Amino acid sequence: MSDIMNLPWLSIIVMAPLVAAGLLLFVPGSSKGTTRILAVCASVVSLVGSLLVAVNYDRDAGGYQFREGFDLIPSLGIRYDLGVDGWGVSLLLLTSLIIFAGSFATWTLRNRDKEFYILLLALVTGVFGVFVSLDLFVFFLFYEIAVLPMYLLIGVWGSTKKVAEAGPFRYLFRLLDIGGKEYAAMKLTLMLLLGSAFILAGILAMYVENGSTTFSILALEQVQYSSDMQWWAFPALWLGFGTLAGVFPFHTWSPDGHASAPTAVSMLHAGVLMKLGAFGIMRIGMVMLPEGALWWAEIVAWVAVINIVYGALSAMGQTDLKYVIAYSSVSHMGIVMLGAATLTPEGWNGAIYQMFAHGLMTGLFFALVGLIYERAHSREIFQMGGFAKKMPGVAVFFTIACLSSLGMPGMAGFVAELQVFLGAWSSVFNAGVLWACLGIFGAWATAVYVLRGTRAIFWGPGPDTERYADLADARGTEWVALVLLGGCLILFGSKPDLILNFIDISTIEYLAPVTDALNEFQGAK
Repeated sequence: MSDIMNLPWLSIIVMAPLVAAGLLLFVPGSSKGTTRILAVCASVVSLVGSLLVAVNYDRDAGGYQFREGFDLIPSLGIRYDLGVDGWGVSLLLLTSLIIFAGSFATWTLRNRDKEFYILLLALVTGVFGVFVSLDLFVFFLFYEIAVLPMYLLIGVWGSTKKVAEAGPFRYLFRLLDIGGKEYAAMKLTLMLLLGSAFILAGILAMYVENGSTTFSILALEQVQYSSDMQWWAFPALWLGFGTLAGVFPFHTWSPDGHASAPTAVSMLHAGVLMKLGAFGIMRIGMVMLPEGALWWAEIVAWVAVINIVYGALSAMGQTDLKYVIAYSSVSHMGIVMLGAATLTPEGWNGAIYQMFAHGLMTGLFFALVGLIYERAHSREIFQMGGFAKKMPGVAVFFTIACLSSLGMPGMAGFVAELQVFLGAWSSVFNAGVLWACLGIFGAWATAVYVLRGTRAIFWGPGPDTERYADLADARGTEWVALVLLGGCLILFGSKPDLILNFIDISTIEYLAPVTDALNEFQGAK
């Protein structure tokens, strides 16, 4: 085993999807079987690599391990520098599970599947790279690689839903083609690129203030940045990364993007991509700019609470199943940001665990929605009913995802939410108890819309049951995503220490500078 672990596993995990994408360029478009097998093989390599890294990560030593790298542009201090910490281990596992499940979830794709898998594999290369990059320039490069393919993946393979033209803006709805896949793809791309501009400004500020000698994250986090610089650089990073994390009011690209994206893209979009934003806020913004994080923490928390409540109430008002899950993701990402804003060990552990749990849950949700839509040709909740008789397996796994979403004890979602709410309650901020109470209200609202939707789709009578007389349950490769992700929700809900032991190592280390800044602030008061 030691000989095996001497291999550059982080590069293998990151580059396996990119190599597969390159090989697909030489595969004839008519060879659909070869295309699918190659994509699955790439996801298997990354999954096996992530499991090996997790098993061999020394939790007693902590810090960044499996280091590797070389100089890219020495004159600018840019290096290909990789390493993984406890947070990274958990998010590598999440990404590898989602892409493996997503490869099977799109097994039946018939429209230009070669090009689809090339873009999907390129996207996931960027996601893996973000979680293990120790150079800010390379980090930003991988971040952009993860974001840009979404435009084509949604614009070409997405779906369009006509939105009724009503109200004073009905002509604008018609002009912009609101509800169209091209509109969703362009809106997503433009908003995320605007966020990238803010991120780049924050990164360059840290680079220049350090003397323009290195982009190394480990070196830059040791720099004592001026208070004025932290005051403006932290909100720039928060808004930049927060756009991808679905932070209110820059979340509006997310529901449209979720609803229009094909199944595997929705799984990666909600399951992993939104986590890049939250990870960036915490790892780059809060850890490297602790004074800025402290100054803006209460605003971050209040916006997070708005996310939780607004997202949950918006989900309650939707009748399209994809939009329900999309607004639910906005609400659950608010829980992540609330945990981050508490600046407590419980809150930060809960925030990272919520990323992991929510990724598994939404990945399962969108895999199930894809199955339901493929068979029923509808996403309208209250036009369906009685599906449990025809699709018992789908009903079981949909219920598992719902129970995790509403925070049922024994499910991964409960572990994450409990820690976040405890962190908010015990934080030094005066409004912490109120934040926790509003967060719990959001969890209650979540229970309302997920249980109502589950009952209507699977056990309700439905207005036209004859229309769905020929429904069929999941079959063949379709079971892979359901069993894998549903099983993980139960496993990590009943044994949370399997992931929390990794997360807690990094939380203790990263929270130290924030705690020092907090102690100085309280001393000054």
